[in-house]
Amino acid sequence: MKRDQSPVLPGDGSTDYARYMRTDELLALQRRPEEMLHRDELLFQVVHQSAELWLKLAEAELTAAVGRTAADDPGGAAALLTRATLAVRLVTDQLEMFRHLSPVDFQTMQPALGNGSGAESPGWRRVATVSRQLGRAFTEHLATRGGALDALAPTDPARRLAEAMIAWDEQVHQWRVRHYEVALRVGGHAPGGTPGSAANVLAKLLGHRFFPELRTPRPGTDVPVAAHSGTAEA
Repeated sequence: MKRDQSPVLPGDGSTDYARYMRTDELLALQRRPEEMLHRDELLFQVVHQSAELWLKLAEAELTAAVGRTAADDPGGAAALLTRATLAVRLVTDQLEMFRHLSPVDFQTMQPALGNGSGAESPGWRRVATVSRQLGRAFTEHLATRGGALDALAPTDPARRLAEAMIAWDEQVHQWRVRHYEVALRVGGHAPGGTPGSAANVLAKLLGHRFFPELRTPRPGTDVPVAAHSGTAEA
């Protein structure tokens, strides 16, 4: 007997998949062909809108990691932070799509963007805020244990969290580098340091780390503090 697949969930859509995923709304968020100055507006919007979704997930995982750290569960926080890091890796990887967007085509579609800038991304702003919260929560966690990460055993969960924080910083750095390269190649911006270049802000952020203290070598060594668990840095 064939199972009844009629939708049972409330909402719009001809199937429960469409209703749960809200695909009618989701797929209507991009500009219609008749509104576009150039067909690659679809590419541009899909990359950025999907990035905002991944960043929403990353923020949720980061927020939960802050809570786990404050609750004396650094191991749980490390697992959540690893998920957030993967989300940002996917955001970084999808920038590869811009290799298929020529500078000429971008200039054609740019009036449709108004004065919009990636620096205005709400997802990145929230992620940055919660990253700083995680740094403070980790510092407070260490303070309750004497404040010395270097004194912890290699298998200590707090050390695993420190490794995850370094990996998070490195993945965000990789995104910044890729974003900067896209701005130069597709956006036609002059390199950072050029007076008036829109790429100056991106260039300044290339050296930024949320947790620079975790990369401070131990006295007499060249290895970051958190790397003494035996995990090699890439």
